[in-house]
Amino acid sequence: MSTRTNTATPADKTGARTEEAAGVITGARERIDTLDDRIIGLVQERMAVSAVIQEARITSGGRRVNLSREMEVLGHYREALGKPGTALAMTLLELCRGRV
Repeated sequence: MSTRTNTATPADKTGARTEEAAGVITGARERIDTLDDRIIGLVQERMAVSAVIQEARITSGGRRVNLSREMEVLGHYREALGKPGTALAMTLLELCRGRV
């Protein structure tokens, strides 16, 4: 019975065919992970700000959601990112609704 150790190379872990490409991919993935952490933090901040807006609107007798504002947000994301931007904006709006 042979004992094989799992000694995957960086190229194996990234799907790259050269060590140089694996290094580029590894560095880029680290940058993406950092960006993802920042994006998550910004989404959480957006959720908190949205809760403040909703609370003020409800307290003043208004509705929790302002559909015309949501349409503005959808348009903004669509203009900046194309059709997938609309889906992203919808997800953000969904995350930010009903927190109060």
